[in-house]
Amino acid sequence: MASTSARPVSRPLNFWLCLGIPAVAAVILVLLELTELDMYLARLFYDPVAGDFIGRHSFFLEDILHDRAKQVVIAFSVFAILGFIGAFFLDRLKPFKRELGCLVLSLGLATSFVTPVKAVTAVQCPWSLEQFGGHETYSKLMEHRPQTDKPGRCWPGGHAATGFTLFALFFVLRDRRPRLARQAFIFAFALGSVFSISRMMQGAHFFSHNVWTAIFCWLICLGSYYWVLYRPAVKAEAVVKAHPISA
Repeated sequence: MASTSARPVSRPLNFWLCLGIPAVAAVILVLLELTELDMYLARLFYDPVAGDFIGRHSFFLEDILHDRAKQVVIAFSVFAILGFIGAFFLDRLKPFKRELGCLVLSLGLATSFVTPVKAVTAVQCPWSLEQFGGHETYSKLMEHRPQTDKPGRCWPGGHAATGFTLFALFFVLRDRRPRLARQAFIFAFALGSVFSISRMMQGAHFFSHNVWTAIFCWLICLGSYYWVLYRPAVKAEAVVKAHPISA
């Protein structure tokens, strides 16, 4: 008997929208390199009297919103992996094997890309810069990095990726539960934004670092969905014709 939870035909995917908005945002970020917006926003969170960022030593921002929140997302990822493994053995989960696989793939890629890219770009954190009581020289993303014994590890934003990686939930749910998918998108965007602002308050990242992270996470989750789950009507009809269901 066929499962009532069989994978549905995918809802139409507007690639102009899904790719166009990130592309426009990326162009704007490149143009913002010509401005001092990052430094201006960073100064809003810096207290020159105390000589530190206003959230640098905040228990809530560091222990709760950074450490504990990251642990919650990691725990969610572990449950997703266990669910995917269970889908090979449990009849109740088998119809959702591809969705769970897509979720695990998206979460893995959207978080694992951060560390190697940080190492390659070597962008300094605000709290390390001379302008904010540190010892390093400021350079923008596309500028030459001054010589230093301590290369930066601040682009893209790691903690922001912890939140924006949950864009994966939007794509995993969009074909079966569209309304819930939209709620998941809002949640992921809000969580990533909160994580981004909290790290800016601590001097850990510039504004542009986090926006770039959101773009990368979105594109990774979109690509994973398109590769693993996307099944438009035309493709679905072709599969049915190639493998007709016998009466």
